[in-house]
Amino acid sequence: MAPAVLIGELSDTAADGFSKADTTSKPLKSSKSPLPEVMELDSASATVEDVVAALKVAGGVIVRNFLRSEEVNRILEDVNPYLEADKPWDGDFFPPETRRAFGMMGKSRTFATSIVGSPLWLGVTDALLTSHSKYNWVGDNNEESISAPQVHNTIVFRIGPGARAQALHRDDGPHYPDHRAVPEHVLGRDSGIGLFVAGTKATKANGATRFIPGSHLWDYREGPPREDQIVQPELNPGDAFMMLSGCFHGGSANTTEDEYRILLSTFSTRGWLRQEENQYLSNSIESIKDLPPALQERMGYGLSRPFLGWVELKSPMLLLHPESSKHQKDLWGS
Repeated sequence: MAPAVLIGELSDTAADGFSKADTTSKPLKSSKSPLPEVMELDSASATVEDVVAALKVAGGVIVRNFLRSEEVNRILEDVNPYLEADKPWDGDFFPPETRRAFGMMGKSRTFATSIVGSPLWLGVTDALLTSHSKYNWVGDNNEESISAPQVHNTIVFRIGPGARAQALHRDDGPHYPDHRAVPEHVLGRDSGIGLFVAGTKATKANGATRFIPGSHLWDYREGPPREDQIVQPELNPGDAFMMLSGCFHGGSANTTEDEYRILLSTFSTRGWLRQEENQYLSNSIESIKDLPPALQERMGYGLSRPFLGWVELKSPMLLLHPESSKHQKDLWGS
């Protein structure tokens, strides 16, 4: 997660933010291309590089044993009152059998530290969503800046028996992408990455997520998505599925009579894009004051340099830590 490592990776990019890698001689990917395999890794041995490599190829990857059972149980205990209080969605995007809880950074410390704060997850999002401005001349000075990723949303879903399937969709729509087909993943194409952790067993019968591997590389004008191309990663409690926001996916129908599927989810996005879930209004300052400062910064209280997010031309972190000297830096540098 060190910026020095990311500078080395991101400096070899074209002006439009995409990798300079020569892909002109390779065929473009489309819905007619062979679908890549979704890799399975284990959190005990998987490295950030392993996960990133798998995501670049398939757009999704299974990470077994991402959370320990006691962590899953603590999160479920924290979130259950909010799920019980939720009302059905007024619309057709979420089936009425679904209950949701939001603002999880302030509702469950375990969710915040073990899911959003997972070193593996932070490393993956840093590798794929960090933005680097290498050349920004201000007079005689070149003001080099780095913008780290931020929390995009935090949601827990509980999908009950009888819930219908969700329509296949991409999750980067709020950021207005207009991507053309590419032969392979290029750094800079992604605006977000999602992390889904199973709170209960996820099976094809109770609604495991449908996912089209490789669809992050297709021309976005090509559509609609086809159900005959989906895979359904089945998960045990604590297993995770990571997915680039540009992949087609959707919750499946819960055809069981008595099984509830609980999904613990968070997305990250680039630091200079608007968050889907407003972290400042979804979580009171009091509820997040005791979180590790690195997670507070990840929520958006850290600056996206240069200059995005200041309060009275200062880092918002000073609202949480008024005596801190660490956050007295200028608004340009990393």
